[in-house]
Amino acid sequence: MIHEHEIPNGSCLYFGKTAKAKRVLENSLASYLEEQGFEEIVTPNFSYTQHQSIDNENELIKINDENNNQVTMRADSTLDVARIITKRLGRTTNHKKWFYIQPVFSYPSSENYQIGLEWLEHTNASEIINLNAKVFEQINLKPLIQITNIQIAKQVAKELNISIDLFKDGLISQLFELKIDWLDKLIYASNVNDLENIVNTLPNTVKLEVEKLINIAKDISYENVTISALYYAKMKYYEDVYFRVIKNNSVLARGGRYKSDGISSLGFALYTNEILNIIED
Repeated sequence: MIHEHEIPNGSCLYFGKTAKAKRVLENSLASYLEEQGFEEIVTPNFSYTQHQSIDNENELIKINDENNNQVTMRADSTLDVARIITKRLGRTTNHKKWFYIQPVFSYPSSENYQIGLEWLEHTNASEIINLNAKVFEQINLKPLIQITNIQIAKQVAKELNISIDLFKDGLISQLFELKIDWLDKLIYASNVNDLENIVNTLPNTVKLEVEKLINIAKDISYENVTISALYYAKMKYYEDVYFRVIKNNSVLARGGRYKSDGISSLGFALYTNEILNIIED
């Protein structure tokens, strides 16, 4: 029996101090991002293209429009923002820096608010990671930033003829069972020095991608950074550099470089619920 005052599992309710904290957080970061040259966009809650973003389509909330075309609730904002700006609004604006404050939805009834930004046609990954760190400084947080290049895992999988699912599912124990010295060292690597000590022992295709990660890491001015060279992001659109922001075992943000219709861009999203929990603690 469902009582009339109940709300669906996974949905969000803010009231009192929490509602105020959410408003203050969003207003504060919106003002900061505007100072950095970002303009705001609010995209539709419904989309035709979410299957191109989400790896597991069972997570999508699906309905049909009046012409029986499949529509999904917005489960991710990145590609929708990029396509709406470049294709639908391309004739009215050439601005490349955008931010959004809006929820995303997943099956069966989960909603999560995000504060995100997309820097279209921008390719300096270190700059976007440094910007992410400065955003957190605005709310007096100094979380851990974990960076990777997902092409490393892809090239290792090809080199060793193993399934990429080992990396997607985090099955590190099975990688150790291969008993490959350079692979073991790559798994343990956590900073630039670790990578530089092993880079010349790696297969050429892997070496190239590790060198890219080294160069990005060297240009990050934020101190609380760790490297996870073989971490693999499950979002479909990330193409190489990817990062997560972590504090107290909670992921506060994710971002990286992605490609939309052949155009490379950079962006990240902050998770409002998780950040509010950290602030309250």
